[in-house]
Amino acid sequence: MAGKVAIVTGGGTGIGRASALALGRDGYSVVIAGRRPGPLEQAVSDGAAGGSRLVAVTADVADPGDVRRLFDTAVGSFGRVDVLFNNAGRALPPVPLEDLDVADWQSVVDVNLTAAFLCTQAAFRVMKAQDPRGGRIINNGSISAHSPRPHSAPYTATKHAVTGLTKATSLDGRAYDIACGQIDIGNAATELASMLATGALQPDGSIRGEPMMDVAVVADAVVHMASLPLNANIQFMTVMATKMPFIGRG
Repeated sequence: MAGKVAIVTGGGTGIGRASALALGRDGYSVVIAGRRPGPLEQAVSDGAAGGSRLVAVTADVADPGDVRRLFDTAVGSFGRVDVLFNNAGRALPPVPLEDLDVADWQSVVDVNLTAAFLCTQAAFRVMKAQDPRGGRIINNGSISAHSPRPHSAPYTATKHAVTGLTKATSLDGRAYDIACGQIDIGNAATELASMLATGALQPDGSIRGEPMMDVAVVADAVVHMASLPLNANIQFMTVMATKMPFIGRG
């Protein structure tokens, strides 16, 4: 993938960090975005130690101005954008739907859905204009894009909406050689998801620990999706801990 350029949002920790480093090892130049400079700088340092080229941009990808700056940095640093991994996301602790604060709802919509739209829009503008034309967008969906966890209305609703955005992006991108796919992830062992291993609320009201999988498995899947030629696409991929309660959930 020499000469290829990727942007990874939420790239300082968890799935984003693992995917950015994996893309770097595969030969991509990678621009990582996140709101906290410390984790971003550590990821850049770790990538450089392995011979990869990573550039960090401190940004809130729910902010249109920050998104413009992110893509300007990628193009200014490396000349183009071949892959966008819309990975940034957030969830809330379980809250009964009737008790959910509107501001909390909006905060999840902003990060999980609006940010993905803004970055997709910016990617379209770059990918349509560059030579060679086109590129690939990968959206981080979730198991919750198929089946909700209890008391997770904002997260579940936004992840279902991401699936709609993925389909619309795939359709609208055809004319410009822009492919779009979605990876739905279940129980990757990250700091954000660590509580699932010790106690996750189940539909029957019980609290049970759930099986987890190494986040490197997800990163490898993202690299595989990214590496396909633009005339081929993985539209939807589900990568999950084999024994987690998903099939039959609820």
